[in-house]
Amino acid sequence: MEITKSNRKWTDIEIKAAVDAYVDMLQRELNGQRINKAQENRILRLGALARRNDGAVEYRMQNISAVLVQMGRQRIVGYKPAGHAGANVERIIRERLIELDDQPNPEDLEPTADDATLERRASKLEKRVITMPPEGIEKPQQSAPSGTTFVRDPEVRAWVRQQAKGVCEGCGQPAPFLTDGIPFLEVHHVKHLANNGSDRPSNAVALCPNCHRRCHHSNDKDVFTASLYERVKRLVRED
Repeated sequence: MEITKSNRKWTDIEIKAAVDAYVDMLQRELNGQRINKAQENRILRLGALARRNDGAVEYRMQNISAVLVQMGRQRIVGYKPAGHAGANVERIIRERLIELDDQPNPEDLEPTADDATLERRASKLEKRVITMPPEGIEKPQQSAPSGTTFVRDPEVRAWVRQQAKGVCEGCGQPAPFLTDGIPFLEVHHVKHLANNGSDRPSNAVALCPNCHRRCHHSNDKDVFTASLYERVKRLVRED
């Protein structure tokens, strides 16, 4: 039987290239951008998927949609899920999707005022070793003139928690539990952002929920806050 572009066995590299392209298209679609499936298909067949025809690429994208649906995740609207790709192909697709989840991209470094987005980006960054302290933001801006949230740097949150190594920098006790395998600590700005504090590593500590609340609500919050400067040597008092 003649081996055509459509029935050659897909290599791991080809499958991962298809997943990479799919995730890039999905991110653009979720950001409100329109994607041209035919153009994306042609681009892939000019590069990593040169051995494939347009129908084979289209079907592989539908396989990726099927795996995403199985994982309970969003898919590209234009790629209707198609299963029966084979257990090994589905395994490689799933593993690559998980790998890409853990890999920071430029967007993950973008400051944001949305706490859910901030935490998602920081959690992803925290899974990688951050070798140098991030610069952070000297004068964080409020999300809106009447807003109460501030634009913050996800890398600062990630780096500060990495420095804590799973131990509260206020009381010295281990984090109370794990989230996605990472010790749960909250990042607190010693000089509050609302008081013109910076979003920099020199003004941020990783605290357990009790110590964090203590900084905001306890009778000894001023004394406890002052003690943080003694405990955490990177902290610098801000005027």
